[in-house]
Amino acid sequence: MDWTKRHRTVVITGANEGIGYHLLTSLVEDGYRVAGLDINGEHIEPLQNSHPELVRFIDCDVTVDEDVETAIGEVVSEWGPIDILVNNAGIFNFDLFEDQTLADTKREFEVNYFGYVRLIHAILPHMRERGEGLIHNVSSGAGLVGHPGLSGYASTKGAIEALVRSLRLELQHENVTCTVMHPPLSNTRSTAELGYPESLLSDPKTVGRKLAGKIESRGPVIYADWKTKFGLAVSKRVPYLVRKGTQQFVEPTE
Repeated sequence: MDWTKRHRTVVITGANEGIGYHLLTSLVEDGYRVAGLDINGEHIEPLQNSHPELVRFIDCDVTVDEDVETAIGEVVSEWGPIDILVNNAGIFNFDLFEDQTLADTKREFEVNYFGYVRLIHAILPHMRERGEGLIHNVSSGAGLVGHPGLSGYASTKGAIEALVRSLRLELQHENVTCTVMHPPLSNTRSTAELGYPESLLSDPKTVGRKLAGKIESRGPVIYADWKTKFGLAVSKRVPYLVRKGTQQFVEPTE
């Protein structure tokens, strides 16, 4: 445990499983105090029981204003100022555009975009008042290059990219900043729906640990590793590779 991080407080949304959970556990090992916000605390609560001084589970639906405001109030009341926010909660509906309803897409935006916005609204004033703070927003390559069957999800991530660029400009003269975090495609419960071979998926535990190691980074874009950075750069410059890699999702059926 790094005791220099003992009094640094982090809030993570979507922290009960996948990358969010492993990010939380890695930060706790490093000595951070971490509040995990989620609608399910099955995996966080045992950590809270074993590390009550470092872990809190808070039942929070990021689509509900009152939940978000109450959750942030609880963290500040118990631990004081929040140093770092990681917006990570996310959902997607996997289906071709014409088979998705407007309600499906609205739900994706409520969680993936407005959920982020709600947390930023709740925390940013405190950070600006203190003159210090860091807000990470987990994004996806789908928001940069697209993905068949994920039109709504990709749109939410593209919106997050634009939101962060705008906020960075607004905050450029302050010691409060926003970033986007790019993990690689990982072997999580939700990603299993896409049907990618496991050999192409990263271990969420490893990804969480890598992102935890960059939790104090302030650059505009934070990649889990150089492979993720390189892969996204190539995908943006060579669209053919994206079409080829996702062809399985749009092949005609007989």
